[in-house]
Amino acid sequence: MKAKEKLFIIKLTALVLVSLIAVIAIIIRFSGVWSGGVLPGGTGSSEHNVPGELGGFAGSDAQNDVGDGNNSSDNTGGVHGGSADGGAGTGTTGSFDHDGFSAITATEWLEAIRIGWSLGNTLDAHDGPGGFTWLGDGTYTNTSVLELETGWSRPVTQIEHFTAVKEAGFNAVRIPVTWFKACDADLYIRDDWMARVKEVVDYAVDNDLYIIINTHHDDVLFRLLDDEIDESKSNIIKIWEQIAEVFKDYNEKLAFEGLNEPRTIGSAAEWRGGTPEEQNNLNILNQLFVDTVRSTGGNNAQRILIVPTYAASANETAQRAFVLPADTAENKLIVSLHMYEPWSFALRTGEGSVTEWDVDNPEDTEPITRFIDLAFEIFVSRGIPVLMGEMGALNRGNLEARVAWAEFYTSYAGSKDITCFWWDNASYWILRRLDWGWEQTFGLLDRENIEIAHPQIIAALMRGTS
Repeated sequence: MKAKEKLFIIKLTALVLVSLIAVIAIIIRFSGVWSGGVLPGGTGSSEHNVPGELGGFAGSDAQNDVGDGNNSSDNTGGVHGGSADGGAGTGTTGSFDHDGFSAITATEWLEAIRIGWSLGNTLDAHDGPGGFTWLGDGTYTNTSVLELETGWSRPVTQIEHFTAVKEAGFNAVRIPVTWFKACDADLYIRDDWMARVKEVVDYAVDNDLYIIINTHHDDVLFRLLDDEIDESKSNIIKIWEQIAEVFKDYNEKLAFEGLNEPRTIGSAAEWRGGTPEEQNNLNILNQLFVDTVRSTGGNNAQRILIVPTYAASANETAQRAFVLPADTAENKLIVSLHMYEPWSFALRTGEGSVTEWDVDNPEDTEPITRFIDLAFEIFVSRGIPVLMGEMGALNRGNLEARVAWAEFYTSYAGSKDITCFWWDNASYWILRRLDWGWEQTFGLLDRENIEIAHPQIIAALMRGTS
């Protein structure tokens, strides 16, 4: 036999052996996945913590694209590019454990999010400590779950709302929840309310979205003055023990935000960063939130947690007074800020408000860049990730200015590694004054008809985050 013929036979034999090994590996790999309860073809089980095909998650598309496809990294290996065997894909250092939880860092969690959207004025609807005075007998005890959700005249949340948001390009949702309205005197949360919150969270899970749930408008429970702090400490433990226990088995795409805009309402320093007394007590509550969630175990031992500055303010006083909690898990904390700037354009109503904003005018851009630069200096540059948990600009019939503002804001925040969530309160018409005052109009999704009300703004947000 000639030398060339011998070489050909050797190569052919090697190729056959390699192919056979690959086939055996595939059979072993997929037999393991199917035995875990996930059906062939990418159909997941109803459990949220079961690994799906190719390292994805049950109930989600194994392709696991992010956003609207423009920034997808074809993550066939699971969340944020993890490989099928749990190794790193596009930067994820975590691995899947038997519960389908990927131990990614807080920075990686934010990097996986293009831009987020908030389900505002819905599960967070309330009417103060006394209850909904226009419903039933004016107490929360006898208020139905439906009334608790629609008390501010927003539609009942449906899975289609989250589907529409995802199709628009958002790949994360923030679900604000008010809890005190569904608690008894001992702060035990009603089972039917917890079940409804879980149902809404599951809508987002089924859309393969990153998710934040929080305590929103629960200021009556979490007061920051010295003569109130002992009760606040007890309250934050009671509330978060219950929430954390219910959601402990959800995968890493679910994050907890301990407090929304913690502050002393009506005080002189309410929106000025607070007083040293209040700042110190907030740092205590943030620490208790972290400790309480971690103590519940399960996936909560490594879950991403979000903690705010005083009032979630981006001003210098609030940012510099913030103390990052100690944590038994490494690199799992995110600092939350809210910033509607320039205030006269983005948030202010009545006298002093303006409708124009120009990207070429430094006076218009400086209020945005100043606070973002500060957050980068204080936190991001030191390895502490920052979330702009709320941002947006009121609809004043000034679409062109809002479009320019939205693109600049998200682009500049992204240049400093800060991820943004648009505040959507389901008011999408032009700013108007009603009997009770000005109605803030941040809505992008027409929730009644489940369609995008301002596609031009969403397009600008996507350009800014591309």
